[in-house]
Amino acid sequence: MSTANSTNHTVRRELFVDGYEVVIGIEIHCQLNTESKIFSSAPTDFGHEPNSQASIVDLGLPGVLPVLNAGVVERALKFGIGVNAELGLFNTFDRKNYFYPDLPKGYQITQMANPIVGEGYIDVVVNEGDKNEYPKRMGITRAHLEEDAGKSVHDAVEGMTGVDLNRAGTPLIEIVSEPDMRSAAEALAYIKAIHQLVTWLGISDAIMAEGSFRCDCNVSIREPGAELGTRTELKNLNSFRNIERAINREIERQIDIIEDGGKVLQATMLYDPERDETRVMRTKEDANDYRYFPDPDLLPVRIEQHTVDSIRAAMPELPVARRARFEEAFGLSEYDARILTGSRQLADYFEAVVAEIGQQDAKMAANWVMGDLLGALNKDDTDIINSPISAIQLANMLKRINDDTLSGKLAKKVFSALYERAGGDADDAADQIIETQGLKQETDTGAIKAIVEEVIAKNAVMVEEYRGGKEKAFNGLVGQVMKASRGSANPQQVNQILKELLG
Repeated sequence: MSTANSTNHTVRRELFVDGYEVVIGIEIHCQLNTESKIFSSAPTDFGHEPNSQASIVDLGLPGVLPVLNAGVVERALKFGIGVNAELGLFNTFDRKNYFYPDLPKGYQITQMANPIVGEGYIDVVVNEGDKNEYPKRMGITRAHLEEDAGKSVHDAVEGMTGVDLNRAGTPLIEIVSEPDMRSAAEALAYIKAIHQLVTWLGISDAIMAEGSFRCDCNVSIREPGAELGTRTELKNLNSFRNIERAINREIERQIDIIEDGGKVLQATMLYDPERDETRVMRTKEDANDYRYFPDPDLLPVRIEQHTVDSIRAAMPELPVARRARFEEAFGLSEYDARILTGSRQLADYFEAVVAEIGQQDAKMAANWVMGDLLGALNKDDTDIINSPISAIQLANMLKRINDDTLSGKLAKKVFSALYERAGGDADDAADQIIETQGLKQETDTGAIKAIVEEVIAKNAVMVEEYRGGKEKAFNGLVGQVMKASRGSANPQQVNQILKELLG
C-alpha cells in the first residue's frame, strides 16, 4: 500500500541478522469493551466462575439466532478513524469452520470478505527514548470484527481438560498489519502504538494478563532481494517482554535450520518463557482449510456516512497530535511531551494541573508529574487513574511554591503528606498540611538575619575558610542556616543575607 512507504514518515533502515532479512507481520486480537457480547446479551466481565457467562447463543444451541451489538460497530469505526483507514460502510459476516473443544458451534463468526476497517497506517517510533530511535510508518491491511472462542483449561481437574465458555462470543477486533516490520524492536514499537491507541480511544482496556489484548507474530527470513520465506506464527503472546524475546528466538531458530541445510515449515509456534525457546505447536492451516462462507443468520451491515461523521467529530485528540501541541503550546521538550502523552489519563491530568497554574508554569508542572508523582505511583505499582493526589491538589501545592509559601524542600514534604492523604480529598489539602504541620517557608528578613548571625558566630572556622577562598565553606554555612531554621528559611534570602554579612 502506498501510505506504508511514505518517505516523510519512514527512515529506511537495512536491518539484517547474520546476512538474512527478517520480515514480520502482526495480528492483534483486541477485546472491545462492551458490557455484553458481540451477538448475545451475556456479560463480558472478567474473572467469573467457569461457564457462568455463556448464554444459549454463545453455546450455539439449536434454534437460536445471533443479534449484532451496535456498540461493537461504533468502537470498530473509532479504531478505523484512528489509523487513517478506509472504512467498510458495507461489511458482512462469515463463518470460519474448524473443530476445537472450546468452539461450541464448530465455527467462528468473523469477517473475511468485507471487513469493517480496510487499509490504513500508524506512525511509530522504534527504540523510543534510545539514541538509536527512528520513526517508521506501519501499514495496516485490515481490521475485522469477530467473536472470541472459549478456553481449554488443563489444570482444573487432574488428568482431564475442562472447557470454560465464558469468553465464547466476547467481541474482538482483529488488527492485521502489513509485513512491514524488520526486527523485534519494530514489531514491539508497532504493538505498543496499537495498544496505546485502543486504550486512548476508550474502546478496550487492553489488559494483556486478562487476554483482552493478544498478539500473533508471523515471522520469516530471506536472503536480501529474495522471495518471502516460509513464515511461522508465534501464537497468543501476552506481554511486551515475551513478544520481543519470542521473535528473537524464532529468528535464531529459522536461521539455524537454513544454515544446517534444512527447510522452515509453516507452523504455529509456542514460546516457552522459562526455557526462552520457541517450539512447534501444530502445522499451520491455509485459509482454504477453514471453508469460509457468508453467515446466513446475519444480514450485511450498512453504515450511513452521517454516523461516521458523528463519530469522527467526537473523537479525542490523538496521541501524536497532542504530543505536538504540548511541545508547541507549553514549550515542553520532545521527551517530556512523549512521557506525558503515554496515556490519555496522564495527559488529561497534566493539562488539568496546567489549567490551574497557567501555561507559564507548564514545565514546573511537568517536572512534578513526571518525577515525584509518577515515581511514587510506579513504586506502588499503580497508575495515574488511582493517584491519591488530584490534579487540583497538586496545582494548589505548586501555587504555594510560586508565592514563596513553600521552598522546594518543604514542597517535597507537603507532597509526601498529600500522597499519604494527610489532607484528605479537599482541594486545599496542601494548605491544610502546611498549616497543621508548620511547613510554611520563613520569608521575614529580620528573622532569617538573626538565624544567619547566630550560625556565623558558631562557625568561625567555616567563616575563615570561606574568606580564605574556599567556596564550599559557603555552602556549608547555608546548610547550617537551613538546619537551624528546620528547612523553613527561604534559600534565596539565606544566600543573599549570608553574602552581605560575610562582606
